[in-house]
Amino acid sequence: VCKAAASYAFERNIDKSNLDHPHANIDNIKVVMEDFTRAINEVKPAFGVSLDQLDLCMPNGIINFGPRFDRLYETGLKFLAQVHESERTPLLSILLEGSAGSGKTALAAKLASQADYPYIKFISAESLVNQTEVARAHKITQAFEDAYRSPLSVVVLDNIERLVSYVKIGPRFSNEILQILLVLISKRPPKGHRLLVVGTTSSLAVLEQLELAGENGVFTTSMHVPYLSQPEVETVMTELGCFEPDGIRQCAAEIGEGGIGIKTLHMVTEMARSMSKGSITPADFKQCLRSYGL
Repeated sequence: VCKAAASYAFERNIDKSNLDHPHANIDNIKVVMEDFTRAINEVKPAFGVSLDQLDLCMPNGIINFGPRFDRLYETGLKFLAQVHESERTPLLSILLEGSAGSGKTALAAKLASQADYPYIKFISAESLVNQTEVARAHKITQAFEDAYRSPLSVVVLDNIERLVSYVKIGPRFSNEILQILLVLISKRPPKGHRLLVVGTTSSLAVLEQLELAGENGVFTTSMHVPYLSQPEVETVMTELGCFEPDGIRQCAAEIGEGGIGIKTLHMVTEMARSMSKGSITPADFKQCLRSYGL
């Protein structure tokens, strides 16, 4: 950061029309607050908290859709408090499981952002794309090693079945990364250090087969992130404020008995919003649902 700030300070004193001579004596060039602020905004820390990355996982924010969300969120906060306060449980691990589009990643990011811990690391398959198996294994290991240096840490493992490169055909997966996760998720941090691991998966059965979840799994506990029921869909639609008030119940009734993931609901809503001149009507919403094959 200091080097970048010094570079900005030097840049301010350069005569762009004559690059061989600065405006003032180089010895008199000083770093001011403006230079330091620009440097802080430019340099991204390799260790610490990346709030930008967490915000990317919550593009639509977090909407409280009812009692089931309250129970999920409050339970997650209790785990955060337990890791922070209890000396007997320096390590806890939570697995958020549910169908695709149910909002697991957003919930994991929200819990991590609420932790207020000095070290928060978010690991996803997207962040490891185009890397060799050895490189991916090293990055995952390095994230946990960095966490052990901090007194309080959160490590989020998003879409774990993708992290281990699981493919149904075969089935096939990366045994090296699997063995690393089996060890690191259950490894207690050094004395005086505390760690919370939050994982997400859309394939609980797969993780049970890999002994990551279930009775023989390494996660302390798992929490189911459900699809929205019709009353919960109505709550979300009301909160979004882009539906015709009189048509919200009819829009929600278009969703089948199996419910819908909140992420999927946001995507359908955005399509309907883009094609509607004003508030979203039941006809617009139904058409967009069919476009998504729902």
